[in-house]
Amino acid sequence: METLERFLSDHPFFHNFQQRHLGLIVGCASNVRFDANQLIFREGEKANTFYLIRRGKVALQVVSERRGPITVLTLGEGEILGWSWLAPPYQWRFTARALQPTQVFAFDGECLRIKAEEDHDLGYELLKRFVGVIAGRLEATRLQIINVYQDR
Repeated sequence: METLERFLSDHPFFHNFQQRHLGLIVGCASNVRFDANQLIFREGEKANTFYLIRRGKVALQVVSERRGPITVLTLGEGEILGWSWLAPPYQWRFTARALQPTQVFAFDGECLRIKAEEDHDLGYELLKRFVGVIAGRLEATRLQIINVYQDR
């Protein structure tokens, strides 16, 4: 039987995470399922979770008053969803919607912030890893902008 701790230790995001830190993180985790087309979170709302996608696909969207939701990125199995829980004002910067039935591990951001305050080594590890996620999202957005304006 594979435990959540074992699953996380094998995941690239948590690669080389100290075992004691994995134990702390597991205490903030739960299994969650989303139906196809279900809203996961909405831009501007309180952000207090991050997700590790186990199965399924999720659209990260911005909402335009003229065009409605615009998908800026699609995330799938093994990817991390949500970084807004990490920094004040703890509000979602995007909207996320499941494109198909989706299973995730949901991590309680408040629980993790408390544990990171108590163990600064854990906080630093989480911050380093999420900076990589944020940088990847910025790069994907940059490439999309280049593609949009190249065609004009």
